[in-house]
Amino acid sequence: MRIEHIALYVIDIEKTKDFFTQYFNAVPNELYHNQKTGFKSYFLSFDDGSRLEIMTRPELAEVEASHLRCGYIHIAISVGSKETVNELTGRLHSDGYEVVSGPRTTGDGCYESCIIGPENNLIEITV
Repeated sequence: MRIEHIALYVIDIEKTKDFFTQYFNAVPNELYHNQKTGFKSYFLSFDDGSRLEIMTRPELAEVEASHLRCGYIHIAISVGSKETVNELTGRLHSDGYEVVSGPRTTGDGCYESCIIGPENNLIEITV
């Protein structure tokens, strides 16, 4: 078995799509828009075949989220090397994204950094 995709509700679907395509080379499909409900979604495909569905609808409410809560907390994206983790983290920081941790080797041996992406979502960048 494998996870086919993960879905994420967002307020600004275009900004979120642009973030993942610009920094992680995701390839979006055509925007799906249900005219009756206002629901919109993109499937973002990554090099290894994994997919992230980003969705929005008019009645979504923004909530202040803590990064220390139960539930899904972050998405981890492997970029292939320590050098790429370092370079991408620096690029994101220069572009105004907050770096929460790293780049560093964690206690369990992973090399990673963590940034706050669009809409306060944590993005872990790992080898």
